[in-house]
Amino acid sequence: MGTTFFLVRHGIKEKAIGDVPITAQGIIQAQTTAEHISKISIHAIISSPLRRSIETAAYIAAKTNVEIIVDDRLRERANWGDLPEQTFEEFIQMWDKCTREPDFIPPTGDSVKSACKRMSSLLTSLAVQYPSGSNIIIVTHGGLITDYIANTFSEDVLHHFHPEFVAEQNSLVSECSITTLTFDGQNYMIDRFASIEHLLNEHEENTI
Repeated sequence: MGTTFFLVRHGIKEKAIGDVPITAQGIIQAQTTAEHISKISIHAIISSPLRRSIETAAYIAAKTNVEIIVDDRLRERANWGDLPEQTFEEFIQMWDKCTREPDFIPPTGDSVKSACKRMSSLLTSLAVQYPSGSNIIIVTHGGLITDYIANTFSEDVLHHFHPEFVAEQNSLVSECSITTLTFDGQNYMIDRFASIEHLLNEHEENTI
């Protein structure tokens, strides 16, 4: 049967420096995502410690009656505002360099490979902690999701979901999209990548 992980990116965030909240539109996305997720049995909700993720997770928790567990391993690779006096342009330059060079350690935050290892460590520990058949919601960031996917799966697998996955990875995971992974006890498989069908058809009956 295996364990199913639903990797949910947070809702649209405010465009400002620091640990920002989600916007009014982000709230609607989170509510729609929560309604969608509530149609299945959820065994755990794990969230990044950053505000935008916790706020998104709170809507899912309220709809499913499952408590949020905050785990620092789900933090973003880097967050604008962590490095004092860094401009947004400088942050983007740093981010892009990290994306191009997965081993590069930035002046603040983690390398891509370190971020991938954090996510991998969390998934492994959750697969051990929860029994086979569990459905686990992970609310985190687009960067961390793509860091994990791009550095875990083969290019053949990546190209199945997008022909230019590596080059376009920074723009592939939309807010409140759901990436579904299954773990059979030995291997992970991507069932769905960055699906936003539930957001496009919020008034229809959907299945995850």
